[in-house]
Amino acid sequence: MKLPEHILPPTDGDHYSGFWGIDPLPRGASGELLEPCSPIDGKPTCPIRAAAPSQVAEAVHAAEHAFRQWRMVPPPRRGEFVREIGDLVRENKKELAKLITLEAGKIPAEAEGEIQEWVDVCEFAVGLSRQLHGLTIATERPEHCLIENWHPLGPVGVISAFNFPAAVWAWNAMIGLVCGDPIIWKPSEQTPLTALACNQIVALAAARFGGEAPAGLSTLVIGKADVGSALAADPRVPLVSATGSVPMGRAVAQVVASRLGRSLLELGGNNGMIVTPSADLDIAVRAITFAAVGTCGQRCTSLRRLFVHKDISGQLIERLKTIYSSLPIGDPRESSTLVGPLVNERAFDTMQASLAAAHDQGGTLICGGDRVTEGVPAGGVYVEPALVRLPVQTPVMHEETFAPLTYIVEYENFDDAIEMHNAVPQGLSSAIFTNDVRQAHQFIGPAGSDCGLVGVNIGTSGAEIGGAFGGEKDTGGGRESGSDSWRQYMRRATCTINYGSELPLAQGIKFGDDLG
Repeated sequence: MKLPEHILPPTDGDHYSGFWGIDPLPRGASGELLEPCSPIDGKPTCPIRAAAPSQVAEAVHAAEHAFRQWRMVPPPRRGEFVREIGDLVRENKKELAKLITLEAGKIPAEAEGEIQEWVDVCEFAVGLSRQLHGLTIATERPEHCLIENWHPLGPVGVISAFNFPAAVWAWNAMIGLVCGDPIIWKPSEQTPLTALACNQIVALAAARFGGEAPAGLSTLVIGKADVGSALAADPRVPLVSATGSVPMGRAVAQVVASRLGRSLLELGGNNGMIVTPSADLDIAVRAITFAAVGTCGQRCTSLRRLFVHKDISGQLIERLKTIYSSLPIGDPRESSTLVGPLVNERAFDTMQASLAAAHDQGGTLICGGDRVTEGVPAGGVYVEPALVRLPVQTPVMHEETFAPLTYIVEYENFDDAIEMHNAVPQGLSSAIFTNDVRQAHQFIGPAGSDCGLVGVNIGTSGAEIGGAFGGEKDTGGGRESGSDSWRQYMRRATCTINYGSELPLAQGIKFGDDLG
């Protein structure tokens, strides 16, 4: 693939530097040379000189300096900067999507959909820039005013994963920028070209915007886990947003908590769906298929567990078997492909280990699970999406397998289905298919799904940016993107103003009224 040089920074000889900001921030990574490979065919994409952990401090220093200037820019003006970014993203949507396909293996429809999320969150952030409002609160003291103000927080660290190499950063960065915060981004080392292009889009927008966008407003530190650890440990970064595995999130949270900083975590999913007897199976099978096999099962919202009423399980399984048998698996660059590759060999090995564990725990393989080697690019890891029937929810179902593997368990009593659904450590996305309004409301109510995302007659994947995205329990409790997630990127100040000539104390306290 010919790289889109107009949205990439200049190379440093025969490789790209993994340490970038907005000019004139000094750049030039000093870490090891990374050679990531495309999941499509296992071939190297482009060598990257990683940032050294010591360079994180340089990035934070630049962000600190930028913060002093950016926090004083009026929020609607900051919104105009994000509007510039959004315009550039629209202009370069297809080129950005092609980089995602190259590095993450997504089919074009999903890759372009991810870039559209960036556009959407830009639009949301522009509107938000005029609504970063606090409260006027009733006060008990005469001639006093009690108000709540929200102010920029400071440099925000973002640690993102390979499967959404642009969108997750954009959720954090676009909201953070309108809130007045510089962004320091440690992306996955699997997707450095996408990260370089995203940061370059911000740099190009800054050039259009003029001197109001300081050099350290957006900084990129590409590297391995030690770079992320250095970012999490820096006390000058008041908020660290981290997306990835539960062990990674626990490590980040402990480091950030040890310095009393804030963490925003989006971790494991292990998402479930209940299909009731009244469900419309025509839309249910479509939703199940997209949620289970989209992005080759490598979304944090991918469907892992399917609870189906015993009266319809046979019918539903037969329909899914028919669909699964005809899924176009192969090169994601081909327009006919629906299921692209796994990210690497390790992901395939993990899927096979989970299939073996399910078998040992009484599971029956319904279909799939085999490696695909014909009609696909050599060097890539392609697999048939798998369905496994289990008699009960066994231990293997409590673990998230990042692959197109879905377990099916029958239920008879609806309350039991909800109990099984909630009985795993994770709590990201959930769904129910039903035409029974009582069951629908029970599922979205306080005794229903314990997840952060709850859907009725939709799948577990494909959230809109207008709602807050995130989950509970081992998913981490963080919320990104829409709704009032912006509050995490700001600090709250409760302000009391005495505009009178007396000094009444709260709670009616009398203290030295005759003093002075």
